[in-house]
This record gives sequence, structure tokens and C-alpha cells, in this order.
Amino acid sequence: MDGRTRILIRGGKVVNEDLSFMSDVYIENGKIADIGRNLKVPAGAQIIDATNMLVMPGGIDTHTHMELAFMGTKAVDDFYIGTKAALAGGTTMIMDFVIPQKGTSLLEAYDRWRSTADPKVCCDYSLHVAVTWWGEQVKREMATLAAEQGVNSFKMFMAYKDVFMLSDQELYSAFSQCKEVGAIAQVHAENGDLIAEGAKKMLALGITGPEGHEMCRPEAVEAEATQRAVTIAHAVNCPLYVVHVMSKSAAKVVSNARRDGRVVFGEPIAAGLGTDGTHCWHKDWAHAARFVMGPPLRPDPSTPGYLMDLLANDDLSVTGTDNCTFSVCQKALGKDDFTKIPNGVNGVEDRMSVIWEKGVHSGKMDENRYVAVTSSNAAKIFNFYPQKGRIATGSDADVLVWDPNSTRTISASTHHQAVDYNIFEGMVCHGVPVVTISRGKVVYERGELTVKAGAGRFVPRPPFSEFVYKRVRQREQVCQPTAVVREPYRGKVISL
Repeated sequence: MDGRTRILIRGGKVVNEDLSFMSDVYIENGKIADIGRNLKVPAGAQIIDATNMLVMPGGIDTHTHMELAFMGTKAVDDFYIGTKAALAGGTTMIMDFVIPQKGTSLLEAYDRWRSTADPKVCCDYSLHVAVTWWGEQVKREMATLAAEQGVNSFKMFMAYKDVFMLSDQELYSAFSQCKEVGAIAQVHAENGDLIAEGAKKMLALGITGPEGHEMCRPEAVEAEATQRAVTIAHAVNCPLYVVHVMSKSAAKVVSNARRDGRVVFGEPIAAGLGTDGTHCWHKDWAHAARFVMGPPLRPDPSTPGYLMDLLANDDLSVTGTDNCTFSVCQKALGKDDFTKIPNGVNGVEDRMSVIWEKGVHSGKMDENRYVAVTSSNAAKIFNFYPQKGRIATGSDADVLVWDPNSTRTISASTHHQAVDYNIFEGMVCHGVPVVTISRGKVVYERGELTVKAGAGRFVPRPPFSEFVYKRVRQREQVCQPTAVVREPYRGKVISL
């Protein structure tokens, strides 16, 4: 047997979302085989010295768009480059989005994404599927995807009018079907009608630069749609997951909904936690355009800290990146009209470091909460825990050895992504991935990547995640509306 499929991580502190303890970790044939002090292991095992380091579950990025065709061009990070960069940053699984064109088959789009990704991915991955239109065919295909293809999350857009946007009635139908098939309803929450009107207004005022992007879709537009999604999901008793929560006001809506007992999860992203939208007012057009994404990064500089506080205290639940990268020359499609700048930023490689820096190093969260928001909660919500998201016997050997005492400086000159800039350029991060283990193999060690295209696998996710659906089921039983039993009315009735 190849000794490299047997790994002993020695002398580190194991960090799970509920507790930390000093222990060795032994890995064999892609699984965590044993955990304990001074483990006796077969000769020839590869030894990794983790003294003074943390041994954590590999990161799970809940939100990526690799090689996505969007706004007339295609994202430069493909499934190979994107997953390679993820591994270099300590992320061992990505969750990408299948986005079918309006009026086309969800199943065919899913098959297309699988055939694109499978030969390229260097780490494990899974797929959410977007519902970009509504009809009986979509309803049927959602049931098939949930029952047979391992998809338990569907994303609905409340923005991108005339392209992907659904009406409230269609959202109600889609949410109802999510609940029927045991899936989680995801929303891109922005009021698409208001954005369309706002964009016309900005252009009419002669505002054509990147700042117009934020000005035509201010916070209130995100908060309103978030509240509407919460209301519709509650009417259906369907669990809701709000992707890329970007503003204080939208985060407050999610937080309040959770305190009102709603089954709602909020996902801030690395960009929103690590930088802000003031860059969109930068005098250099190319610099400003790099930061254009939807919903936009907010110009209020207190936003990242506020989102991190909510993430630390369980008002927000998980972190993704919405990694959808376009190089400067692609962004320049919108040099004279901000509505034509392809939306998207980087993050898949830097998420783990940014959240450690802004969350743990700043003192807002501890190492256990860090594991919860970077991996465990995602695995629980999307129903593949403890296969992933935990250092435990029998779990997949997706493991990260992390040095909390080292620092690194983020830069486009050293990152592994295909994009020619980095929105976190120059940020010094405490906390560095030293070794990344994916599927029981060392794929990144002290700056060196040894990855193979197609080494990753698709992770199917069964419907009706217990973590999400227990309360939904209970409410279904006890909260059914009932009619009042009363004597029939026998008095006069007006004649019309």
C-alpha cells in the first residue's frame, strides 16, 4: 500500500465546532481512522508534525460560480483552477450553482455542470440548482433532482429582472415544492423591479461608473427582498437560506427572523466580511470595477465588522465567497455603462484566512465558532455531516493543519486564482494554512500544491436534512390551521 495514503498528524490541537483537545489524528484510505494521544500506526505512514498548530476540518465554501457564463462573458476561474486555489487556502469542498437559462431543463443543466466539473475538480464538490423560471416541468425536475441526483437546495432569484427573476407567486410555488421534496429554498434577495428603475435613473443622471451599481441597488432594496422572502417562506413553512447577506439592514432582517423562531439561515461572504464598497468610488475606473458584485459591497465601512459580530453570535450561520471572477478586461465591457460590468469578485482561496483574521484574531469569535462557520454548519444544513465538517473517526479525511501564529499577505502576485487582481490586496492575515489534506492525500504543504484534475468527487446530499427539517416537521404537526366549530347562521341575508 502507498504510504502516502496513510498519514499521522502528530502533536496538534484538534478543533471541532463544539470543543478542542490535544490529539494525534491517523488517516488511512481517505478516512479518519483513529484519534488519540500517542497513536501506534503502521510503519511507512507519512508523519506531519502539527506542534503548536490546529487540526481542523477542511473548509466548505457554500457559494461559488466556477467558469460561469454570465453577462456576455465567462468567469476565468474554471473548476480546475478554482478548486486548486481553494485547496491552497484550506478549503476542501466547494458548492457551486447550476444556473439553467430561463425556459430550459434543470436536469439537462445539472448534467452539463456535472460533465464540466467532474473531470476538472481537484477537491470534492456539490451542486445547488437555480430555479430561473416556473412551470410543471420545473416542479417535476426539482423532485427528480432531490430524490435521485443528490440535490437538496434550490436557489431563486428575486433580482435580474427579465433574466432570472421570479414573481412572489412563483416564489410561493417554488418554496412549496422545496418543502414537498425536502430541500432548502435559497434566495438571492434584492428587489429586481426597484433595481431596474434605479439603473435607468442613474444612467439618465449621467452616472455611468461603478458607483452607480451600488447607488441603484441600495441596502433597502436588499433588506426589503430579504423580509419578503422570510414572509413567503414562513407562509409555506419552508426552510430559507439567504445567500450573500451583504448589508447591515438585510442581516438584521435575518437575525430578527431567527429570533422570531423562523427556520432561516444567513450566509455572509468573504468579500463582505473582509472589505467594503467604498472602493467603487475610487478614481481609477479599473480599481473600482473590481469590486462590482450583486448585491453590492456596501459603502458603509462599519458593515464588515457588523456582519462578523452577527456571524460570531449565530445570527448568521455560514460563510461562502460567491467566487465569480472576471479579469479587468472583462469588467471593461461596462466601461461606459455600469450595468454591463460583469458582476463578481474573488474569495475562494482567501476566505479561511480573511475569516480567521477578522473573526478570531480580532477577538470576535473563538476557534470552535470558526470551524462552525467555515465548515460544520454548512455540512449540517446541507446534510452531509459528519461525513464532512468534523474531525471524527469515520469522517472523510478532508483536514486542515492551521498555524494561528504565522501571517501572510494576500496578493494577486502570489495567489493561485486565474483572475489578475485580488480585492483583499495587501491584507495581512494572521492564521495560515500549512497543510491541506483532501480525500486522505496531502494536496498542499507549505506553499506547494500537488493536485490532480478530477481527483475530487461529487458529494450527493439526501433531502430532509434533520438539522433543518426537525422544526419544520414539528410545526407541520402542531400548527395546522383549524376552523372554528359554530352553529350555522340562521338570520336574515340581504337580497341583491
